Order: sequence, then C-alpha cells, then structure tokens
Amino acid sequence: MEIQVREHVVRAQIIKISGRLEAFTVGGLRDRQEQLIGAGEKYFVVDLRQTTFMDSAGMSALVSLLKRARQAGGDVVLVRPSHAKAYRILTLTRFDQVFTMVEDIGAALELF
Repeated sequence: MEIQVREHVVRAQIIKISGRLEAFTVGGLRDRQEQLIGAGEKYFVVDLRQTTFMDSAGMSALVSLLKRARQAGGDVVLVRPSHAKAYRILTLTRFDQVFTMVEDIGAALELF
C-alpha cells in the first residue's frame, strides 16, 4: 500500500473591482498592485463581477499585474464580469484566452 499526503497552501490576494475600470479610476488599482507586488504577493484573484465597464487603461493594468505575477512565479485569475459590456470587451480583445477566467472566487482559488 502507498499513502501520499500533501498539503498545498497558497496565499492569494482577492482584488474586487466595482464600477468602472478606466483611465480616470485605474490609478488606485495600479497603486494597490504595486504595494502588493512589493510586499512579495504573487497570486491574485481579480473579482470583476461588479465591474460595469473597462477601457484600455484598465485592461493594461490587468496585463501588468499578470506579467509581474508570472515573473514572480505566481498567476492571476479573473472572475468573470456579470455586466455584458465588461465581459464583451474581454472576449473581443481575447483576454479570455490570455487569462484564466472563472465564474466565482471559490473556483479561482482552487486553481492555485
């Protein structure tokens, strides 16, 4: 008989974005990302369920987070936006193929 036991614990930061993620609002997200990356965090769940709109500046911030997390050996998982406009921009720009995208936070955390 063989028995294997393995504990897998990963610390993940959950970033919830409500409202519009655009050029006028993205500065706060970028600042917070810098703080978290600077503190050594590398696993992130970005909850976009309450995000109503995204522009190129907001999407750029998500790509930057993904790049920095992966350079540190981590990853970013997106929770799918509930609002059609926000989801459509992610599919039109093929972000749904670059990022792992799931339906809820629990599913995202299971991926780590």
